[in-house]
Amino acid sequence: MNTYTIKLIKKEEIAEGTMAFYFEKPGNFNFIAGQYMTVTLLNPPETDAEGNSRFLSIASAPNEKSLMVATRMRDTAFKRVLKNLPIGSEIKIDDLDGSFYLPEKSIQPIVFLIGGIGITPVYSILKNAAYQKLPHQLFLFYSNKRPEGAAFLKELQNLEKENLNFKIVATMTDPTPRPDRSGGEGRSPDQSVGKKSKQLWQGETGFINKEMIQKYIGDLNSPIYYMSGPPSMVKTMRELLEKIGVSENNIRFEEFSGY
Repeated sequence: MNTYTIKLIKKEEIAEGTMAFYFEKPGNFNFIAGQYMTVTLLNPPETDAEGNSRFLSIASAPNEKSLMVATRMRDTAFKRVLKNLPIGSEIKIDDLDGSFYLPEKSIQPIVFLIGGIGITPVYSILKNAAYQKLPHQLFLFYSNKRPEGAAFLKELQNLEKENLNFKIVATMTDPTPRPDRSGGEGRSPDQSVGKKSKQLWQGETGFINKEMIQKYIGDLNSPIYYMSGPPSMVKTMRELLEKIGVSENNIRFEEFSGY
């Protein structure tokens, strides 16, 4: 794999606590939607024991003119430097890798079970599927605490309108109060605990489970399942699929540890 030095051309907050960074795309840079790369800061003003490099999924599609990555903004030296990079700053990328991408043939439905920032490689995959008009049947179960923290949610909902082969099921585990039948405001049991959404959420709520998947998927053993997100979430989803009886051959996963 070649090493490239590329310039930052744009950065923006795309969800609560989440930023996207857009870089110049080298002319001879090719990748498969769903892959990740190593991003290295050059001469950062600060560093820590975790180092100056991270594996980051490419959230842009191969046809797009820029390279985009998105990440939760934890309070680490790498994240602080990345957040404060001036436009025009250079970083290094290399080690393009990963097998988290669609199969060439569209024989089986594809079901994505995704938590939080694990959406980044899937966003690339789904944009590419719409652009290439791929025949794959695609289902995305996308779990977040609150709508404000759901990166690319509106863009994914627009992709659903564009691609008739794609269905998104977004669910919030700690959403805003839902309207109740009495005309008042129904509150979740832990409404007084933690930070709550200011947006009214009327979609699915709770963690992804068998009942939620079965509501939208007929035969639970027919799809290929892709999982990405925090390690605990990926572990839970793998255990769920094992209980359902899904073959290991039909499971793909990537864990997004905090960094």
